[in-house]
Amino acid sequence: MKKTTFNQAFIKVFALIILCFTAFSFTTKFGLDSYEIYLNNKLILKQSVNQPLSLRVLQLDKANENDQLRITYKHCTLKGAGTDRNIVLKDEKGNTLKNWSFADATGSDLSMVISVKELLLLEKNNAHHDLSLHYTAKELPKEQLLASLHMK
Repeated sequence: MKKTTFNQAFIKVFALIILCFTAFSFTTKFGLDSYEIYLNNKLILKQSVNQPLSLRVLQLDKANENDQLRITYKHCTLKGAGTDRNIVLKDEKGNTLKNWSFADATGSDLSMVISVKELLLLEKNNAHHDLSLHYTAKELPKEQLLASLHMK
């Protein structure tokens, strides 16, 4: 009698272990979305999305009109760039001032490039507003604040 009870308990535990291994083998591996912002080829901001809130302010006051802002956003679930990517410039009220659309990334270059000259012009035309850059993509349920701009 004891041998039968032991065998049943062993079979139940073994079945539970197999069930757990099966269930966990199909879960997706979650990581962190992250992004990097470069002024030309110099890294000026690197951030993981769920890191503690930082001041994420882009200091572009020493930027030249011929410079380029290059943004690379990596999605954790894709291990690469998203699709239907946009960088949006907004004021403090959430009004969209400019929307840059980017083609889906192919190959190893995931960057989205914005002319600093264009940013400087937009900042000049909206001098009394706080401006910020946001990222959107098909894979991102809501837009992600990248950084506030400081160009004065």
